[in-house]
Amino acid sequence: MAMRQFLIGLIFFTIFCGMGGKAGIPRESDENIKTIVNGNNRFCFNLYKQLTEKESGNIFYSPFSITMAMAMVFEGAKGWVQSEIQGVFNFPLDEKIRRESFLALYKQLNKKSAKYKLHIANALWIQKDYPFLPSYLKTIQKYYDGYARNVDFVAAPEPTRQIINKWVEEKTNQKIKDLFPPGTIDQQSRLVITNAIYFKGQWLKQFDRTLTAEEDFWVTPTRSIKVPMMKRIDPEARFNYAETDELQILELPYEGKELSMLILLPRKNDLSFLEKELTDEKLEEWKKLLSETRVEVYLPKFTFRTRYVLTPYLSQLGMPNAFAPHCDFSGIDGTKNLYIRSVVHQAYVDVNEEGTEAAAATGVVVGITSVGPKIPVFRADHPFIFLIQDKNTGNILFIGRVVEPAQ
Repeated sequence: MAMRQFLIGLIFFTIFCGMGGKAGIPRESDENIKTIVNGNNRFCFNLYKQLTEKESGNIFYSPFSITMAMAMVFEGAKGWVQSEIQGVFNFPLDEKIRRESFLALYKQLNKKSAKYKLHIANALWIQKDYPFLPSYLKTIQKYYDGYARNVDFVAAPEPTRQIINKWVEEKTNQKIKDLFPPGTIDQQSRLVITNAIYFKGQWLKQFDRTLTAEEDFWVTPTRSIKVPMMKRIDPEARFNYAETDELQILELPYEGKELSMLILLPRKNDLSFLEKELTDEKLEEWKKLLSETRVEVYLPKFTFRTRYVLTPYLSQLGMPNAFAPHCDFSGIDGTKNLYIRSVVHQAYVDVNEEGTEAAAATGVVVGITSVGPKIPVFRADHPFIFLIQDKNTGNILFIGRVVEPAQ
């Protein structure tokens, strides 16, 4: 999964649906926004645990990209399918609270800033002659800023695939190309919902390139590799830091101080112990321990790309019937002919001396069928977990696991 240069966590999540029959919003309260954030963060760690059971190497994905895409799917779900999706993502059942909370969070995250770049975009790609419910299209446009674009999956599936791929490239600063390989969008497609997230930020306190040097990174307790290790060991290296008997926690803020990276480093080279403990509640408990401290920081540069087929993971998390022909997405077209066929997820990440660049895209294709006098040393020379969060809400935008850094 190793790849190239920038930290661009691009994730593109795709859902293919088949047919099971014949052919000026008021600002929502912080409490309601927190409901969305809590649901996203809980899903983040539930999916992480599913992935760790099958993935032995690096992990990287955007839980929020998946959450927002599935929220748009949820708007068209009915009956027990709606209940299953709600159980996985914990969406508020009250339409007003859910929609206005997503809109408020979307606006908050999507605001312009001179300190960093964070852009979120949604779009609907609809079969030009298919009878979608106007109410569904209006809801997605009004609350998710997802404008409908007419395409022709039936007569021109390949040109349509290229058009959608082009949109993904543009919204992710050209970091993800050919997201939909040939054949993944076909004549059975009727609707594609896309979500894209792009982030680029510099560290508030950057690393000095001249101090970066090759050092050992212990992939396992007995096997090491050489990696470019960045260092912040100067007197100005003060960061939010905490430690317990089992792990060290470091927060690296980006310029603007609204976004930050949290790094969870087990004291021993045993990431499995930490992963067993990891939940959204436990993370909040650890974050409360953080305080500004002089720290000597050693962090490897790393770059890698990931791709997942998420269909089995989402099924195991509690929504298996969403992938069955007998489900009910009648909120999209007024029929029970749509179901989810597959979910694909891609990601790309890079961390360097200047900072982080990250992007995520999600697509839904619907078709027929403690501080002492001693200066702590945070030496990330063995596997660790990292998250990119919005500090104002605690919303986790990206999560990853570094087992073997690569360039």
